[in-house]
Amino acid sequence: MSAYGSLDLTIRDILHVINPSQEDWAIRFQLIEELKSVVQSVESLRGATVEPYGSFVANLFTKWGDLDISIEVANGSYISSPGRKHKQSLLADVLRALRSRGRYRKLQFIANARIPILKFVNSYNSISCDISINNLSSQMKSKILFWINEIDGRFRDMVLLVKEWAKTHDINDSKAGSLNSYALSLLIIFHFQTCEPAILPPLKEIYPGNMVHDLTGVRDVAEKHIEETCAVNINRIKSDRSRRRNQISLSELFVSFLAKFSDISLRASEQGISPYSGQWEEIDSNMTWLPKTYSLFVEDPFEQPANTARTVSCRQLMRIAEAFQTTHRTLTSSSQDQRTIVPMLARPETWHLVMGMPIRYPGNYNNGHLIRNRLQVHRPMHAASHRQPRPQNTRRPSNGVAQRPVQANNSQSGQMWRQKSDG
Repeated sequence: MSAYGSLDLTIRDILHVINPSQEDWAIRFQLIEELKSVVQSVESLRGATVEPYGSFVANLFTKWGDLDISIEVANGSYISSPGRKHKQSLLADVLRALRSRGRYRKLQFIANARIPILKFVNSYNSISCDISINNLSSQMKSKILFWINEIDGRFRDMVLLVKEWAKTHDINDSKAGSLNSYALSLLIIFHFQTCEPAILPPLKEIYPGNMVHDLTGVRDVAEKHIEETCAVNINRIKSDRSRRRNQISLSELFVSFLAKFSDISLRASEQGISPYSGQWEEIDSNMTWLPKTYSLFVEDPFEQPANTARTVSCRQLMRIAEAFQTTHRTLTSSSQDQRTIVPMLARPETWHLVMGMPIRYPGNYNNGHLIRNRLQVHRPMHAASHRQPRPQNTRRPSNGVAQRPVQANNSQSGQMWRQKSDG
Protein backbone atom coordinates (compact mmCIF):
# COMPACT_ATOMS: atom_id res chain seq x y z
CA MET A 1 0.00 0.00 0.00
CA SER A 2 1.30 3.48 -0.88
CA ALA A 3 2.26 6.07 1.72
CA TYR A 4 -1.19 7.59 1.32
CA GLY A 5 -3.08 4.31 0.94
CA SER A 6 -4.35 4.10 4.53
CA LEU A 7 -5.31 7.78 4.52
CA ASP A 8 -7.09 7.38 1.19
CA LEU A 9 -9.23 4.56 2.54
CA THR A 10 -10.02 6.51 5.70
CA ILE A 11 -11.02 9.58 3.69
CA ARG A 12 -13.33 7.52 1.52
CA ASP A 13 -14.95 6.05 4.62
CA ILE A 14 -15.53 9.55 5.99
CA LEU A 15 -17.04 10.65 2.68
CA HIS A 16 -19.30 7.61 2.71
CA VAL A 17 -20.68 8.66 6.09
CA ILE A 18 -21.13 12.38 5.40
CA ASN A 19 -22.52 12.11 1.86
CA PRO A 20 -26.25 12.89 1.84
CA SER A 21 -28.53 9.92 1.33
CA GLN A 22 -31.66 9.86 -0.81
CA GLU A 23 -33.63 10.53 2.37
CA ASP A 24 -31.49 13.62 3.12
CA TRP A 25 -32.33 14.99 -0.32
CA ALA A 26 -36.03 14.21 0.14
CA ILE A 27 -36.15 15.95 3.54
CA ARG A 28 -34.80 19.17 2.05
CA PHE A 29 -37.13 19.07 -0.93
CA GLN A 30 -40.02 18.59 1.50
CA LEU A 31 -38.87 21.57 3.57
CA ILE A 32 -38.75 23.71 0.41
CA GLU A 33 -42.37 22.73 -0.32
CA GLU A 34 -43.37 23.63 3.24
CA LEU A 35 -41.75 27.05 2.88
CA LYS A 36 -43.60 27.64 -0.38
CA SER A 37 -46.83 27.11 1.53
CA VAL A 38 -45.70 29.51 4.26
CA VAL A 39 -44.75 32.21 1.76
CA GLN A 40 -48.03 31.85 -0.12
CA SER A 41 -49.87 32.55 3.14
CA VAL A 42 -48.12 35.90 3.60
CA GLU A 43 -50.10 38.71 1.98
CA SER A 44 -47.03 40.90 1.35
CA LEU A 45 -45.34 38.02 -0.52
CA ARG A 46 -48.10 37.02 -2.91
CA GLY A 47 -46.48 36.02 -6.20
CA ALA A 48 -43.03 35.53 -4.63
CA THR A 49 -41.07 32.34 -5.31
CA VAL A 50 -39.04 30.15 -2.94
CA GLU A 51 -35.65 29.32 -4.48
CA PRO A 52 -32.81 27.38 -2.79
CA TYR A 53 -29.17 28.32 -3.14
CA GLY A 54 -25.88 27.58 -1.38
CA SER A 55 -24.43 24.12 -0.86
CA PHE A 56 -27.74 22.36 -1.64
CA VAL A 57 -27.91 23.78 -5.17
CA ALA A 58 -24.14 23.40 -5.64
CA ASN A 59 -24.41 19.75 -4.51
CA LEU A 60 -21.73 20.47 -1.91
CA PHE A 61 -23.71 19.79 1.27
CA THR A 62 -23.18 17.01 3.79
CA LYS A 63 -25.96 15.00 5.35
CA TRP A 64 -25.98 17.45 8.28
CA GLY A 65 -25.82 20.54 6.06
CA ASP A 66 -28.22 23.44 6.37
CA LEU A 67 -30.52 24.84 3.68
CA ASP A 68 -30.30 28.35 2.22
CA ILE A 69 -33.46 29.89 0.76
CA SER A 70 -34.03 33.08 -1.20
CA ILE A 71 -37.55 34.45 -1.39
CA GLU A 72 -37.65 36.17 -4.76
CA VAL A 73 -40.08 39.08 -4.88
CA ALA A 74 -41.08 39.67 -8.48
CA ASN A 75 -40.72 42.96 -10.32
CA GLY A 76 -42.34 41.84 -13.52
CA SER A 77 -39.66 40.11 -15.58
CA TYR A 78 -36.91 42.39 -14.30
CA ILE A 79 -34.31 41.77 -11.62
CA SER A 80 -35.22 43.81 -8.57
CA SER A 81 -33.36 44.70 -5.41
CA PRO A 82 -35.64 45.75 -2.55
CA GLY A 83 -34.11 48.14 -0.04
CA ARG A 84 -32.87 46.97 3.36
CA LYS A 85 -35.97 48.20 5.22
CA HIS A 86 -38.28 46.47 2.77
CA LYS A 87 -36.33 43.21 3.14
CA GLN A 88 -36.51 43.51 6.93
CA SER A 89 -40.26 44.09 6.76
CA LEU A 90 -40.82 41.06 4.51
CA LEU A 91 -38.70 38.79 6.70
CA ALA A 92 -40.63 40.00 9.77
CA ASP A 93 -43.82 38.88 8.01
CA VAL A 94 -42.26 35.47 7.32
CA LEU A 95 -41.18 35.22 10.97
CA ARG A 96 -44.77 35.73 12.14
CA ALA A 97 -46.02 33.11 9.66
CA LEU A 98 -43.43 30.56 10.82
CA ARG A 99 -44.31 31.14 14.47
CA SER A 100 -47.99 30.63 13.76
CA ARG A 101 -47.32 27.18 12.30
CA GLY A 102 -45.52 25.85 15.37
CA ARG A 103 -43.24 23.57 13.38
CA TYR A 104 -40.07 25.61 13.70
CA ARG A 105 -37.73 26.37 16.57
CA LYS A 106 -34.69 28.53 17.29
CA LEU A 107 -36.22 31.32 15.24
CA GLN A 108 -33.69 34.15 14.92
CA PHE A 109 -34.14 37.33 12.90
CA ILE A 110 -30.78 38.97 12.11
CA ALA A 111 -32.12 42.22 10.73
CA ASN A 112 -28.89 44.24 10.80
CA ALA A 113 -26.65 41.76 8.98
CA ARG A 114 -25.09 42.84 5.68
CA ILE A 115 -27.83 40.74 4.11
CA PRO A 116 -30.85 40.57 6.49
CA ILE A 117 -31.55 36.94 7.29
CA LEU A 118 -34.07 34.79 9.13
CA LYS A 119 -32.77 31.58 10.71
CA PHE A 120 -34.69 28.63 12.11
CA VAL A 121 -34.56 24.87 12.68
CA ASN A 122 -37.26 22.51 11.43
CA SER A 123 -38.62 20.70 14.50
CA TYR A 124 -39.33 17.44 12.67
CA ASN A 125 -35.94 16.79 11.09
CA SER A 126 -33.59 19.34 12.77
CA ILE A 127 -32.55 20.87 9.44
CA SER A 128 -31.28 24.43 9.88
CA CYS A 129 -32.51 26.97 7.37
CA ASP A 130 -31.48 30.53 6.47
CA ILE A 131 -33.94 32.73 4.57
CA SER A 132 -33.06 35.93 2.72
CA ILE A 133 -34.86 38.15 0.21
CA ASN A 134 -33.94 38.44 -3.50
CA ASN A 135 -30.54 36.80 -3.19
CA LEU A 136 -30.20 36.04 -6.90
CA SER A 137 -26.44 36.62 -6.92
CA SER A 138 -25.92 33.83 -4.39
CA GLN A 139 -28.13 31.53 -6.45
CA MET A 140 -25.96 32.08 -9.51
CA LYS A 141 -22.73 31.62 -7.55
CA SER A 142 -24.08 28.28 -6.30
CA LYS A 143 -24.90 27.14 -9.83
CA ILE A 144 -21.41 28.01 -11.06
CA LEU A 145 -19.87 25.95 -8.24
CA PHE A 146 -22.13 23.08 -9.33
CA TRP A 147 -20.90 23.42 -12.92
CA ILE A 148 -17.25 23.58 -11.82
CA ASN A 149 -17.61 20.07 -10.45
CA GLU A 150 -18.24 18.95 -14.03
CA ILE A 151 -14.58 19.67 -14.78
CA ASP A 152 -13.23 17.40 -12.04
CA GLY A 153 -15.26 15.36 -9.55
CA ARG A 154 -12.56 15.56 -6.90
CA PHE A 155 -13.71 19.12 -6.24
CA ARG A 156 -16.93 17.96 -4.57
CA ASP A 157 -15.14 15.28 -2.52
CA MET A 158 -12.59 17.84 -1.32
CA VAL A 159 -15.27 20.36 -0.35
CA LEU A 160 -17.18 17.78 1.71
CA LEU A 161 -13.98 16.55 3.36
CA VAL A 162 -12.62 20.03 4.11
CA LYS A 163 -15.94 21.23 5.54
CA GLU A 164 -16.04 18.24 7.89
CA TRP A 165 -12.39 18.82 8.87
CA ALA A 166 -12.98 22.56 9.42
CA LYS A 167 -15.99 21.91 11.65
CA THR A 168 -13.90 19.41 13.61
CA HIS A 169 -11.35 22.16 14.32
CA ASP A 170 -14.04 24.81 14.87
CA ILE A 171 -12.83 27.05 12.03
CA ASN A 172 -16.01 26.98 9.91
CA ASP A 173 -18.09 29.61 11.72
CA SER A 174 -18.10 33.14 10.34
CA LYS A 175 -20.10 34.38 13.34
CA ALA A 176 -17.17 33.39 15.57
CA GLY A 177 -14.62 35.09 13.30
CA SER A 178 -13.47 32.10 11.26
CA LEU A 179 -14.19 30.93 7.70
CA ASN A 180 -17.59 30.49 6.10
CA SER A 181 -18.22 27.51 3.82
CA TYR A 182 -18.10 29.61 0.65
CA ALA A 183 -14.61 30.88 1.52
CA LEU A 184 -13.49 27.29 2.22
CA SER A 185 -14.79 26.22 -1.20
CA LEU A 186 -12.82 29.05 -2.81
CA LEU A 187 -9.64 27.95 -0.98
CA ILE A 188 -10.12 24.51 -2.51
CA ILE A 189 -10.65 25.99 -5.97
CA PHE A 190 -7.47 28.03 -5.49
CA HIS A 191 -5.57 24.90 -4.44
CA PHE A 192 -6.80 23.09 -7.55
CA GLN A 193 -5.66 26.07 -9.66
CA THR A 194 -2.18 26.19 -8.15
CA CYS A 195 -1.25 22.51 -7.86
CA GLU A 196 0.97 20.96 -10.52
CA PRO A 197 -0.40 20.26 -13.02
CA ALA A 198 -3.40 22.50 -12.41
CA ILE A 199 -6.80 20.81 -12.07
CA LEU A 200 -8.92 23.94 -12.50
CA PRO A 201 -8.23 27.08 -14.51
CA PRO A 202 -8.41 30.65 -13.20
CA LEU A 203 -12.14 31.34 -12.89
CA LYS A 204 -11.85 34.28 -15.28
CA GLU A 205 -11.55 31.55 -17.93
CA ILE A 206 -15.01 30.29 -16.96
CA TYR A 207 -16.72 33.65 -16.50
CA PRO A 208 -14.68 36.69 -17.53
CA GLY A 209 -15.94 39.79 -15.79
CA ASN A 210 -18.00 40.54 -12.70
CA MET A 211 -20.94 38.13 -12.70
CA VAL A 212 -22.92 39.99 -10.03
CA HIS A 213 -22.66 43.27 -11.97
CA ASP A 214 -24.08 41.47 -15.01
CA LEU A 215 -27.25 40.48 -13.13
CA THR A 216 -29.28 43.41 -14.38
CA GLY A 217 -32.29 43.92 -16.62
CA VAL A 218 -34.57 41.05 -17.60
CA ARG A 219 -33.84 38.10 -15.31
CA ASP A 220 -34.19 35.33 -17.89
CA VAL A 221 -31.90 37.14 -20.32
CA ALA A 222 -29.23 37.87 -17.68
CA GLU A 223 -29.26 34.32 -16.32
CA LYS A 224 -29.16 32.79 -19.78
CA HIS A 225 -26.15 34.90 -20.73
CA ILE A 226 -24.23 33.79 -17.63
CA GLU A 227 -25.20 30.14 -18.04
CA GLU A 228 -24.28 30.01 -21.71
CA THR A 229 -20.98 31.80 -21.15
CA CYS A 230 -20.05 29.26 -18.48
CA ALA A 231 -21.22 26.37 -20.70
CA VAL A 232 -19.06 27.43 -23.64
CA ASN A 233 -15.95 27.89 -21.51
CA ILE A 234 -16.40 24.72 -19.45
CA ASN A 235 -16.90 22.72 -22.66
CA ARG A 236 -13.72 24.29 -24.06
CA ILE A 237 -11.74 23.38 -20.93
CA LYS A 238 -13.06 19.80 -20.79
CA SER A 239 -12.40 19.15 -24.46
CA ASP A 240 -8.87 20.61 -24.49
CA ARG A 241 -6.75 17.53 -25.16
CA SER A 242 -3.54 19.49 -24.71
CA ARG A 243 -4.36 20.13 -21.06
CA ARG A 244 -2.15 18.08 -18.74
CA ARG A 245 -4.17 15.78 -16.49
CA ASN A 246 -3.61 15.72 -12.75
CA GLN A 247 -4.48 12.25 -11.47
CA ILE A 248 -3.11 12.29 -7.93
CA SER A 249 -5.25 10.76 -5.22
CA LEU A 250 -7.69 12.65 -3.04
CA SER A 251 -5.51 12.02 0.01
CA GLU A 252 -2.48 13.58 -1.71
CA LEU A 253 -4.60 16.56 -2.72
CA PHE A 254 -5.78 16.98 0.86
CA VAL A 255 -2.29 16.75 2.36
CA SER A 256 -0.92 19.26 -0.15
CA PHE A 257 -3.91 21.53 0.60
CA LEU A 258 -2.92 21.51 4.27
CA ALA A 259 0.72 22.22 3.40
CA LYS A 260 -0.17 25.08 1.06
CA PHE A 261 -2.12 27.02 3.66
CA SER A 262 -0.07 26.17 6.75
CA ASP A 263 1.58 29.58 6.54
CA ILE A 264 -1.64 31.43 5.70
CA SER A 265 -1.39 33.70 8.75
CA LEU A 266 2.02 34.93 7.56
CA ARG A 267 1.18 35.32 3.87
CA ALA A 268 -2.12 37.07 4.61
CA SER A 269 -0.30 40.15 5.87
CA GLU A 270 0.99 40.88 2.36
CA GLN A 271 -0.91 38.71 -0.11
CA GLY A 272 -4.51 37.98 -0.99
CA ILE A 273 -6.01 34.89 -2.60
CA SER A 274 -7.62 35.42 -6.00
CA PRO A 275 -9.45 32.44 -7.50
CA TYR A 276 -10.43 34.79 -10.35
CA SER A 277 -6.80 35.09 -11.51
CA GLY A 278 -5.70 31.81 -9.92
CA GLN A 279 -2.79 33.51 -8.13
CA TRP A 280 -1.60 34.93 -4.86
CA GLU A 281 -1.67 38.68 -5.38
CA GLU A 282 0.20 41.42 -3.57
CA ILE A 283 -2.36 43.47 -1.65
CA ASP A 284 -0.39 46.70 -2.05
CA SER A 285 -0.36 46.22 -5.82
CA ASN A 286 -4.11 45.67 -6.15
CA MET A 287 -5.83 49.03 -5.83
CA THR A 288 -9.27 47.44 -5.53
CA TRP A 289 -8.16 45.67 -2.33
CA LEU A 290 -6.85 48.80 -0.62
CA PRO A 291 -6.88 50.02 2.07
CA LYS A 292 -6.07 46.75 3.84
CA THR A 293 -8.62 46.39 6.61
CA TYR A 294 -8.97 42.60 6.79
CA SER A 295 -6.92 39.87 8.44
CA LEU A 296 -7.40 37.60 5.42
CA PHE A 297 -8.44 38.38 1.85
CA VAL A 298 -10.11 35.68 -0.26
CA GLU A 299 -11.58 37.47 -3.25
CA ASP A 300 -15.02 36.50 -4.50
CA PRO A 301 -14.32 35.56 -8.15
CA PHE A 302 -17.89 36.39 -9.17
CA GLU A 303 -18.14 39.69 -7.30
CA GLN A 304 -14.71 41.29 -7.32
CA PRO A 305 -13.33 42.82 -5.15
CA ALA A 306 -15.64 41.51 -2.37
CA ASN A 307 -13.79 39.61 0.37
CA THR A 308 -15.41 36.30 1.33
CA ALA A 309 -13.15 36.10 4.42
CA ARG A 310 -14.01 39.57 5.73
CA THR A 311 -15.27 38.19 9.06
CA VAL A 312 -11.99 36.40 9.90
CA SER A 313 -10.34 37.98 12.93
CA CYS A 314 -6.61 38.10 13.67
CA ARG A 315 -7.04 35.69 16.56
CA GLN A 316 -9.07 33.23 14.49
CA LEU A 317 -6.60 33.45 11.61
CA MET A 318 -3.92 32.11 13.96
CA ARG A 319 -6.24 29.24 14.95
CA ILE A 320 -6.95 28.52 11.28
CA ALA A 321 -3.22 28.33 10.52
CA GLU A 322 -2.70 26.11 13.56
CA ALA A 323 -5.39 23.69 12.36
CA PHE A 324 -3.66 23.41 8.96
CA GLN A 325 -0.26 22.87 10.60
CA THR A 326 -1.38 20.36 13.25
CA THR A 327 -3.34 18.23 10.80
CA HIS A 328 -0.50 18.24 8.29
CA ARG A 329 1.97 17.06 10.94
CA THR A 330 -0.37 14.26 12.00
CA LEU A 331 -1.07 13.02 8.49
CA THR A 332 2.61 13.02 7.48
CA SER A 333 3.79 11.35 10.68
CA SER A 334 5.35 7.91 10.32
CA SER A 335 3.35 6.67 13.32
CA GLN A 336 -0.10 7.56 11.94
CA ASP A 337 -2.94 5.04 12.05
CA GLN A 338 -6.69 5.23 11.70
CA ARG A 339 -7.21 5.90 15.41
CA THR A 340 -5.12 9.06 15.19
CA ILE A 341 -6.24 10.11 11.71
CA VAL A 342 -10.03 9.94 12.00
CA PRO A 343 -10.51 12.22 15.06
CA MET A 344 -8.26 14.76 13.32
CA LEU A 345 -10.50 14.82 10.22
CA ALA A 346 -14.01 14.20 11.50
CA ARG A 347 -16.33 15.12 14.34
CA PRO A 348 -17.37 12.49 16.93
CA GLU A 349 -20.75 11.88 15.26
CA THR A 350 -18.85 11.01 12.08
CA TRP A 351 -15.82 9.12 13.33
CA HIS A 352 -17.83 6.81 15.60
CA LEU A 353 -19.55 5.58 12.43
CA VAL A 354 -16.29 5.43 10.47
CA MET A 355 -14.50 3.44 13.17
CA GLY A 356 -17.35 0.93 13.14
CA MET A 357 -16.95 0.15 9.44
CA PRO A 358 -15.72 -3.47 9.10
CA ILE A 359 -14.77 -3.34 5.41
CA ARG A 360 -13.30 -0.56 3.31
CA TYR A 361 -13.56 -0.40 -0.45
CA PRO A 362 -10.72 0.26 -2.87
CA GLY A 363 -11.09 2.54 -5.84
CA ASN A 364 -9.34 4.99 -8.07
CA TYR A 365 -9.93 8.26 -9.83
CA ASN A 366 -10.59 8.37 -13.54
CA ASN A 367 -10.64 11.91 -14.94
CA GLY A 368 -11.32 13.23 -11.48
CA HIS A 369 -14.32 11.00 -10.74
CA LEU A 370 -14.04 8.21 -8.17
CA ILE A 371 -14.51 4.73 -9.60
CA ARG A 372 -15.29 2.20 -6.88
CA ASN A 373 -14.81 -1.51 -7.30
CA ARG A 374 -17.96 -3.52 -6.77
CA LEU A 375 -17.74 -5.18 -3.39
CA GLN A 376 -20.48 -6.52 -1.14
CA VAL A 377 -19.96 -4.60 2.08
CA HIS A 378 -22.00 -4.01 5.19
CA ARG A 379 -22.18 -0.39 6.25
CA PRO A 380 -23.94 1.44 9.05
CA MET A 381 -25.40 3.89 6.52
CA HIS A 382 -26.65 3.70 2.93
CA ALA A 383 -24.86 5.63 0.24
CA ALA A 384 -26.71 8.38 -1.54
CA SER A 385 -28.60 7.15 -4.56
CA HIS A 386 -30.37 10.37 -5.44
CA ARG A 387 -29.05 11.90 -8.63
CA GLN A 388 -28.75 15.67 -8.49
CA PRO A 389 -29.87 17.41 -11.71
CA ARG A 390 -26.78 17.92 -13.81
CA PRO A 391 -25.89 20.63 -16.34
CA GLN A 392 -26.92 19.62 -19.83
CA ASN A 393 -23.80 21.12 -21.41
CA THR A 394 -22.44 17.92 -22.92
CA ARG A 395 -22.48 19.15 -26.50
CA ARG A 396 -19.64 21.13 -27.97
CA PRO A 397 -20.48 24.58 -29.31
CA SER A 398 -21.80 24.41 -32.86
CA ASN A 399 -19.11 26.78 -34.08
CA GLY A 400 -16.22 24.71 -32.74
CA VAL A 401 -14.20 24.86 -29.54
CA ALA A 402 -13.30 28.37 -28.45
CA GLN A 403 -9.61 29.07 -27.88
CA ARG A 404 -10.07 31.48 -24.98
CA PRO A 405 -12.76 32.56 -22.50
CA VAL A 406 -15.73 34.04 -24.28
CA GLN A 407 -18.99 35.78 -23.54
CA ALA A 408 -21.51 33.39 -25.04
CA ASN A 409 -24.23 34.23 -27.52
CA ASN A 410 -27.39 32.19 -27.95
CA SER A 411 -25.88 29.80 -30.51
CA GLN A 412 -22.76 28.86 -28.60
CA SER A 413 -23.87 26.38 -25.97
CA GLY A 414 -26.30 23.69 -25.01
CA GLN A 415 -28.93 24.36 -22.38
CA MET A 416 -27.71 24.20 -18.80
CA TRP A 417 -29.62 23.14 -15.72
CA ARG A 418 -31.88 25.88 -14.36
CA GLN A 419 -33.65 25.88 -11.03
CA LYS A 420 -37.41 25.70 -11.44
CA SER A 421 -39.19 28.71 -9.98
CA ASP A 422 -42.56 27.41 -8.94
CA GLY A 423 -44.88 29.88 -7.30
